[in-house]
Amino acid sequence: MTLTESYVAGPTAPAVRDITLGQLLEQAARSAPDRLALIAGVSDPALRRQWTYSELYAEAQRTARALLRRFKPGERIAVWAQNLPEWIMLEFGAGLAGVVLVTVNPGFRASELEYVLKQSRSAGVFVVPVFRGNPMLETVREVAPRCPELREIICFDDWAAFIAAGDDNSIALPAVKPTDPVMIQYTSGTTGFPKGALLHHRGLANNGADTAERMGIDPGDVFITTMPLFHTGGCVCCVLGAVSKAATQVLLEAFEPGLVLELFARYRGNAMVGVPTMLVAMLEHPSFASTDLSSVKAICSGGSTVPAALVTLLEQKLGAPFTIVFGQTECSPVAAQTMTNDTITRPAPSACRYRTWKPRSSIPTPARPPRSAKSASFAPAAITS
Repeated sequence: MTLTESYVAGPTAPAVRDITLGQLLEQAARSAPDRLALIAGVSDPALRRQWTYSELYAEAQRTARALLRRFKPGERIAVWAQNLPEWIMLEFGAGLAGVVLVTVNPGFRASELEYVLKQSRSAGVFVVPVFRGNPMLETVREVAPRCPELREIICFDDWAAFIAAGDDNSIALPAVKPTDPVMIQYTSGTTGFPKGALLHHRGLANNGADTAERMGIDPGDVFITTMPLFHTGGCVCCVLGAVSKAATQVLLEAFEPGLVLELFARYRGNAMVGVPTMLVAMLEHPSFASTDLSSVKAICSGGSTVPAALVTLLEQKLGAPFTIVFGQTECSPVAAQTMTNDTITRPAPSACRYRTWKPRSSIPTPARPPRSAKSASFAPAAITS
């Protein structure tokens, strides 16, 4: 059955952006070429690499050309790593190259990795040697013979050699459309193996940008990114949200509350997205009371129940509005988000735009039982995603 209508309610602004991930980064580089775009938020300040928007866009283009030396547009490449600056370059590089990025949880073990690589039909995988005791490169080599379409294994330790191929400016980047697929995200497998959701440029770019807009992010703000990039909360809400505002992004390899607080103070951080357990860990950290957090202007949370007491406490201590998101991976991911002026005592108005996603035949979509919906206050509209 072909879907032709979806239910839409709430504000019509900002308008839907007909844009690709590459164009999103290009716009930021054009509007603020010399602004810091990305800082590696590692614990040692001496090792904090950084890129301006002009430099990040150039690196994304190099990445795209290097990818096209090994892969064809439309092929899938997996990334199995913790948060790294090169992960973000790969995200935008894949978008520019017309390649589909398959994100893989770095906590996966061999059977889970094999399932994702085979089910997504990945032609290549980018991987780190090890993370938190997980021998990831060794595991990839173990499962590779059982993944018939996997032909390339690229270690992030060899990134310099890989991206050098992108210095060949004769490699032409393909024409990419906003409706082209760009990412496969595997949703949590609560009743079995995870299911792959095939997502396109327009859905991801708009979702990240709209989330940042609703949070109250302004151009040039500093975004402390703690969410894992393999999840849409990280690579969409944080990465694409920050780029949509040409904001400076400080990227942590993995969440550590003391380091998050230090980075907020050091870089005068303005915003972050975090699940409730992250926010509680920051509140309970010994350095919270002594850290200058006066620059914070936006906190966003979701992923599980957000207690009203946590919202109240953070808004009191930070003097910054708190927004809450609800969604699912198939929605790219946010389906609804509170306003910055909503309060605990006043229920949020129906102020969210709902859009359907279009399943694509290349990723099997399991049958779902029908779900009831209260649609009296909605009006039908043409599908735009």
